[in-house]
Amino acid sequence: MIIFKEDIQANNGNFKGLLFLFFFRFSHSINNNGYLFKFLGFPLRYFYNFFFRWLIGIDIPDSTTIGKGFMVYHGQSLIIHGDCIIGDNVIVRHNTTIGQAIKNGKSPRIGNNVEIGANSVVIGDITIGNNSIIAAGSVVIRDVPVNVIVAGNPAKIVKSLLV
Repeated sequence: MIIFKEDIQANNGNFKGLLFLFFFRFSHSINNNGYLFKFLGFPLRYFYNFFFRWLIGIDIPDSTTIGKGFMVYHGQSLIIHGDCIIGDNVIVRHNTTIGQAIKNGKSPRIGNNVEIGANSVVIGDITIGNNSIIAAGSVVIRDVPVNVIVAGNPAKIVKSLLV
């Protein structure tokens, strides 16, 4: 299956996000199934890279690991490094960067049910805990525990969420 049922449900009414996810999942599948698939799927991967990464501004390489139910709001200026690991049911908003803090460094690992606000930066070898919220405009450079809201530059815990 190219796109997950959870992706369709998460992006209900968000055609651009759903279109992006369809092409991302398809290109990701081609990228991870050997050289023959990469060769045969070159036109689709080229389209994905050109259209979404260059024209639309959703710069997420098809090597990125993204769980089910991923949702992209707006997408402009959205940059996620290819080594990032993103869990299920994650929401990411525009003008967000998720990646390495130093060249050839490690990328963040984002848990399940995380919301990342617009204009946020999440960089370095860090872990974002499940059910956390990163407020708009935050710069996250340290681990975020589960069930919290973080905000600011550098991001600090501003509220604990009861589950």
